[in-house]
Amino acid sequence: MDRNQTQVESALVDIQNSHDHRNIPIDKVGVRGVKYPIVVLDRAKERQHSIGNFTLTVDLPRQFKGTHMSRFLEVLNEHEGEISVQKLPELLAQLKDRLNAEKAHVEVRFPFFMVKKAPVTGKEGMMEFTCGFNAEANGGFHVEMFVEVPVATLCPCSKEISQYGAHNQRGIVTVRCMAREHVWLEEIIEMIENSASCALYPVLKRPDEKWVTEHAYENPRFVEDMVREVALAFDQDGRISKYEIEVENHESIHAHNAYAYVRREA
Repeated sequence: MDRNQTQVESALVDIQNSHDHRNIPIDKVGVRGVKYPIVVLDRAKERQHSIGNFTLTVDLPRQFKGTHMSRFLEVLNEHEGEISVQKLPELLAQLKDRLNAEKAHVEVRFPFFMVKKAPVTGKEGMMEFTCGFNAEANGGFHVEMFVEVPVATLCPCSKEISQYGAHNQRGIVTVRCMAREHVWLEEIIEMIENSASCALYPVLKRPDEKWVTEHAYENPRFVEDMVREVALAFDQDGRISKYEIEVENHESIHAHNAYAYVRREA
């Protein structure tokens, strides 16, 4: 910043720093919907480049009227065009320092791609999953994984009462979890898919469609079954310390969706 610019800025009124008489502290204030390049660990290729949708916030003490929104973007742009999960602690520390805050929070969501093979023919295709991280610096550093996985579920009741066939639907499993040590995003996705009636695939030929149809029929799942199966998988993995799981089935023969939720603390 040159001298003239510094002089101009110092002459302008800083409304954000003015006193607020309402004496109400704000838990989170900042910017949302910021698109920025991100690098994620990839089990198969080590690194995967994606585009993150960021929410950056800090706490605001009761005496201040507002925060300085531009500083959030300044901190993000200092990371040379990309941010990685490993840099989140550094990013949070910079936010706290630049905005004189006690707490800082970063939430990022991004498309994550996995190569998946069809179950019979082995035809490959790219499958997209919405993943992300919620990271917070508040005394210590805490990070939570976010994974959203589409699956197929077949209704146990329909299978039991029907003379032939059974209705099925697409379910969306959303997971937020914390781990004691490193867990691949791919591992979380696979634990969820293995709990479903059947996983989804980007490419299916006729032999694959036959397998998928029959596999789902042999593994019926209510939303209650789905959420419990994912919980069991997490409980059996000593790396996962706490989790939230929600399952929503987009019902194929009802006008409503079916929903289930489970939460476990460390």
